[in-house]
Amino acid sequence: MNQHSLGLGMTAKRTRRREFLDEMEKVVPWADLVALVSPYLPQG
Repeated sequence: MNQHSLGLGMTAKRTRRREFLDEMEKVVPWADLVALVSPYLPQG
């Protein structure tokens, strides 16, 4: 068990990058997008 798994991250500061990525998680259905693209990805 570590601090990260307990939700005790060392940084409490919300960066613009983190806020952007959190918004993208809400907007883009990543699982559907990966399922759509994965047949065309090279193996390896």
